[in-house]
Amino acid sequence: MIGHLRILRPHPAIYAFYDGRVPGYRFAEQKNWIDEGALALGIASYAIVSGHKALVYDTHISVAHASAIREILAREAGVTEFTVVLSHWHLDHVAGNAAFQDCPIIATARTADHLKRRQTAIEAGTYEGPPAISPLILPTRTFSGSLSLAVGDIRLELIEANIHSDDAAVIWWAGERILLAGDTMEDTVTYVMEPGNLELHLADLERLDALAPARILPNHGAPDVIAAGGYNRGFNRATQQYVRMLIRSKTELELRETPLSELIRGPLANGWVTYFEPYEGVHRENIDTVCSQGANSMIGRS
Repeated sequence: MIGHLRILRPHPAIYAFYDGRVPGYRFAEQKNWIDEGALALGIASYAIVSGHKALVYDTHISVAHASAIREILAREAGVTEFTVVLSHWHLDHVAGNAAFQDCPIIATARTADHLKRRQTAIEAGTYEGPPAISPLILPTRTFSGSLSLAVGDIRLELIEANIHSDDAAVIWWAGERILLAGDTMEDTVTYVMEPGNLELHLADLERLDALAPARILPNHGAPDVIAAGGYNRGFNRATQQYVRMLIRSKTELELRETPLSELIRGPLANGWVTYFEPYEGVHRENIDTVCSQGANSMIGRS
C-alpha cells in the first residue's frame, strides 16, 4: 500500500516523503485519481521538525502514507506533537487526514469550504472517481491572508495565495529563506485548475518571488532536485513565464501547437526546471482549458 515511498532530506530540519515517478508501478489497475495524477507526476508531503514537534505539510495520497509519515517521524526524530497544514483542497493532498485526526489541521478558509461542499462525494468515491476518502477529516482551524506559527524554535508564516487553485497555503521559513510551495509551482509546469484566474496567479507568483527565497520545495517536482535542497528562485520565474504564455495562447494560435519542450527551452537551459515527459499531457490540458475558457468568454460578450 505504501508503494515506493522515499524519504528525502532537503534540509536538516525538513523531511520530504516522496512517492511516484516509478516506471511500471500503479496503485490500482483501474483508472483512479492516485495513479492518473499524483503518482504519474510524483508527489511529496513535507515535515518541518524542531525538537519533539513537527509541522506536516499535506497528508499525502492515502491514510497508509500518512500513517507511515507519522510513524517515521516518531521513530526517527522523536516527534510526539504534530500539527498539519494543508496546501489546498485537492484529493492527493488531504487523503491521509484521518491519520492525524487527533491533531490540529490548519488550512485556509477557502480550503475548508471546498472540502465541506464536496465531502459527501469525496467520501463516496464519486468525486474524481475512486478511491474514496472516508472519512474525510476536515480542517480544525482556518485562516485568511496569513498566519504565524511556531514549530519548536522555528518561526514560520503561512501565506494564502491564488495559484493553481484559489485556496493555496504556502509556508515561508524566513530564517532559512525556504518556501514550501505546495502546488503553486510544479516541475515541469504548473497545472491550471482555474483558467479565469491566470492574472491573479501571476500577481501572487510575483508576491511570492518578492520574498526572495533561496530554495523552493514544491509538492510535485523532481525527487533528485528536492533531495538536493530544492529549486532556486528561477523556478518561480519559469512558472511566471509559463502562465504568461498561457494567457498569450488565447490569441496567438501558434503557441497552442508548440511542444512544451520548445516553449520552456529558456528555463531548461537556465536550470530553473527539468523536463519530465508526462507534463506534455498536463500542458496540452492546460492549453485546451485556457483556450476553451477564452472562447467561452468571447461568446458571452457577443
